[in-house]
Order: sequence, then C-alpha cells, then structure tokens
Amino acid sequence: MRIRSVELAAIVSRPQAGYPDDLPQIAIAGRSNVGKSSLLNTLAGRRQLAHVSSTPGRTRAIHFYRINGRLYLVDLPGYGYAKVAGVVRRGWRPLIEGYLTAARRLCGAILLLDARRRPSEDDRLMAAYLGHLGIPTLFVLTKIDKLRRFERARRTAEALAELEAPASQAVWFSAKTGEGKVWLLKQLGDLLRTAQVHPGASS
Repeated sequence: MRIRSVELAAIVSRPQAGYPDDLPQIAIAGRSNVGKSSLLNTLAGRRQLAHVSSTPGRTRAIHFYRINGRLYLVDLPGYGYAKVAGVVRRGWRPLIEGYLTAARRLCGAILLLDARRRPSEDDRLMAAYLGHLGIPTLFVLTKIDKLRRFERARRTAEALAELEAPASQAVWFSAKTGEGKVWLLKQLGDLLRTAQVHPGASS
C-alpha cells in the first residue's frame, strides 16, 4: 500500500457522538508519548499531519484521517500519562471504549508499544480488550532505533509474552530512520483487502 492522499476528516471528542462510517477503519492506540503522531506523520510522508506535542496527554479526542479515499486511520487518545489530571484520564476510557465497541466499519487496530520499556498495565488491558472484541491487532514496537541490535529480540520477546501476542503480528518501527514503514503499510493494505466488521461492533 502507498499513501497518495491524506486529510483530517473528523475530530470526535464525546463518546457515541457519531463516527464516520463510509469507509473501513483501522484504529491506532497506545500510551501517551509512545509515538503515535510520529508514526502517522512517517506513514503519510508529512511532517505536520499529526501534531507532535512536547507535553504528553494533550490529545483528548479521536482524529479520523482519510487515506487515499479508501480508509480511515483513526488516532485514539493516548492513555496512561500520570501527570494529567485524574478526571481527564478517566474521561479517555469511555471515549476509547465507546469508539471500539460502536464503530461499525472498524477492521483492525495497531497497538503501539515503546520498545525500550515493559508493557504497562494499560498496555496489557488494551491488548486484552482488543482481543476480547475480536479486533485483528498489529503490535508495533516504536523507537527501536534507541535500542542496540542485540537488545531488540529480547525486548520484543518479553513484550509479546506479556501481551500473549504472536511474533507474526509484531514489527519494529522507527520514525527517525523509517524502519518498519514498508512492512506496516503492507499490513494495512492486507487488512483493507480483507476488511470485515469486527464482532464487538454494534450493528
């Protein structure tokens, strides 16, 4: 898959507020500061498509990016940033869960993990929730350029074991070097070709 056109099509800040449903959708999830905005910018070949904030936890809405007029990449709010007020953190959960359970054309998800760190409790909960809903999930280990070569396999195996995820669903990714971009775009294309509504979505 090659991204030829991309545009921000919608921003949703309230649960069940109504989601675009004219195209298949792939959700992008991960904790704050894991590199979701950088990943989106790298895939799209745009420096400022998604704002990269120096203050994690600022994104409090769901952003829908229309890709090639064929699908939406759906950027979910980052979770797990301790310095954000508790009331705000609690507000993310119904927003994220509301989308994942109600989006009628959601066909897959990308869960981002910081390759340098063990999965957090929030990461484990998200992985389990996606599995419970039956949503096909790719596990993307970001910031891989910050690890030495000999560390990569060990860190990856440990993370996947904690999340009970197979190695075939994982990829290393670096927004700095572009490593993993081609593979991830191929996987997005595969998800699009086999797009089906996941069992957890409401009809």
